[in-house]
Amino acid sequence: MKFKHVLLLFIFFCSSSLAVEKADKVLVEKAKHKLTLFKNGKVIASYHVVFGSNPVGHKEQEGDERTPEGNYILDSKNAKSAYYKSIHISYPNAQDIANAKRKGVSAGSAIMIHGQKNGYAAFEEQTQKFNWTLGCIALTNKDMDDLWNKVNVPTSIEIKP
Repeated sequence: MKFKHVLLLFIFFCSSSLAVEKADKVLVEKAKHKLTLFKNGKVIASYHVVFGSNPVGHKEQEGDERTPEGNYILDSKNAKSAYYKSIHISYPNAQDIANAKRKGVSAGSAIMIHGQKNGYAAFEEQTQKFNWTLGCIALTNKDMDDLWNKVNVPTSIEIKP
């Protein structure tokens, strides 16, 4: 009888230690090249990230190579994207679309958090030293795996300058 109780306790503790803590908010600080995951206001993970090759300022139109700033939602995941996994950011929102329309341009779309371009993982140590995306947020593939496991959709994301 005692053996069964010990075994059940062992199974319980092992399974609970394997549970992945899920983020309820993502914060990106462009100036710090940092993406931080929070759960109930507590930091649960942080990653080095890079952005579009024209990183200063809010994305205003398609092709400006800027990463948006503001509050959005991570609204879908794609395990088979052109980059190592991707999580879609809900850019453009209604304000982004209205601003672009006033300028007579497209706001752009398909802004993601992703790993390295497929086939280029061997270069990630170098590519994570400069801004190279078209406006997305890029991590190493290892960090993308960790982020992928800690973020469900939908989850809020705030992108600061």
